[in-house]
Amino acid sequence: MTFTTLYEIVKHSVEKFSAQIAYTMLGAEDVTYEEVGRRIGHVQQLLVEAGVGAGDKVAILSSSMPNWGVSYFAVTTAGMIAVPILPDFTGEELDMIIAHSEAKAILVSDKLFAKLSKTTVERMNIVIRTKGLNVISQTVFEKGETRIPTPDDLAVIIYTSGTTSRPKGVMLSHYNICMQLTVIPPLFDFNQQDVLLSILPLSHTYECTLGMIFPFARGSRVVYLDRPPTASALMPALAEVRPTVMASVPLIMEKIYRSKVKPKFESTRLLRTLYGWGWSRRLLHRMAGRQLMRLFGGRMRLFAIGGAKFDSEAEQFLLDARFPYAIGYGLTETAPLLAGAVGDMVRVGSTGPALKGIGIRLDNVNAETGQGEIVVDTPCVMRGYYKNEEATREVFTDDGWFRTGDLGAITPDGWIYIKGRLKNMIVGPSGENIYPEDIESVINTNRFVQESIVTEQDGHLIALIHFDTYAIVKHYEELKLRLARNAELLGQKKEEIKKEIKEYVNSKVNRFSRISDVIENEEEFEKTPTRKIRRFLYEKRGKKTKTPEKK
Repeated sequence: MTFTTLYEIVKHSVEKFSAQIAYTMLGAEDVTYEEVGRRIGHVQQLLVEAGVGAGDKVAILSSSMPNWGVSYFAVTTAGMIAVPILPDFTGEELDMIIAHSEAKAILVSDKLFAKLSKTTVERMNIVIRTKGLNVISQTVFEKGETRIPTPDDLAVIIYTSGTTSRPKGVMLSHYNICMQLTVIPPLFDFNQQDVLLSILPLSHTYECTLGMIFPFARGSRVVYLDRPPTASALMPALAEVRPTVMASVPLIMEKIYRSKVKPKFESTRLLRTLYGWGWSRRLLHRMAGRQLMRLFGGRMRLFAIGGAKFDSEAEQFLLDARFPYAIGYGLTETAPLLAGAVGDMVRVGSTGPALKGIGIRLDNVNAETGQGEIVVDTPCVMRGYYKNEEATREVFTDDGWFRTGDLGAITPDGWIYIKGRLKNMIVGPSGENIYPEDIESVINTNRFVQESIVTEQDGHLIALIHFDTYAIVKHYEELKLRLARNAELLGQKKEEIKKEIKEYVNSKVNRFSRISDVIENEEEFEKTPTRKIRRFLYEKRGKKTKTPEKK
């Protein structure tokens, strides 16, 4: 069935799947599709009685829970415009975003309410608590009007967490979002038997589209955690829920591989030898894959990975292990998916081919490398950045294709390989294109590195690394007590590891991508609300540069 508005999706699913469970808060409540419909009506009534009507903006600032989806659907199916906000924005950023969006109302969870300024709260017609859907405060008491939205009506404004600039409001119509449900199914689909464990913020387009809207349209069940998905929270949840589907960012699977799988196979001389041979490494990966399936509950049929570049070594493990994963590529501005691969389609290092109905090409192609900027033509592309016509013009080509800002290559049969972000590319001394993400992926294979950034200074490449100190101490078990008592000894070990990293990286990359120095960054790198490193802060040998003033 083809949908063109979120109103059509909700009407269809509430009627067809009424008695089935739509959402579960683990350890708390099950919410049926029929109950979702009832709660949607309740929220709409609260908004309307506070003078909020069709075309007005309503912010959603909440942790993941069943009522997040209720709030989103209540706003969008009434012809209002939802403004989902990532919970990790600072209080100052939240105030700025809410003011810029011109939101008249907000639905907010208890903990996040404390981040809002008094001025922002007082400016709202109504503030609604997401947990109980009750009114926290109301300043306007008059009737608003709703209307059934059309495909071209604006559905959401999503503020990106840019690494080098102020957040921009991405405007997506009902048609933009609903067309995702048309282009994705040839790659994979949901059904009424599927149970999805949600671990990413719903305010992120990836989780909102794939982890909430898509399964709701198919009659699936989505389970939420009442706490962050740390290992201590996630492991028992996997055992209890036994999900069939999950959406994730690469970091989670990369951490499992680096902290659990690889160290085990390097723990003895015999295992290290076996792991060094291709045939035995694949066999060991297959054995670990069976354990991984049991860890995830034994029913996993699709583990969707997207949102950032996936480390090739970790991906090769999943492929050898025959773990049922899929790779996706997309952006907030494209609602989000553009390309993907699953099953036999998967090629390590590639995001797969364009999805059905989406055009992808390269612009400004380098004749030597065959790489260029990825530009796309998709029915899911945004209408523009809210109140920012200049930024909107900059991201569209003369013939109307969207500039992703990603550098990549496309094989003759259409498989896409992402090299990195255009704005991150470093030009070498002889004009070579150097992609720091490629070098960082090599550095991050070291078990003692938690994260890294490669930057340029005075014509040389510098690697900034943040050590996983716990991993260092654990590995050197015989030195554990001495390391705990002697910070100087730990420093010596770190210097040894830095030297090993430099030698290893320079043996794996081309001549002009070799690093000249490895510098420790003692604190974790500062990140955006979507957990991407704010690279512009670390351009000078690991010393944070001054954050650009907001204008």
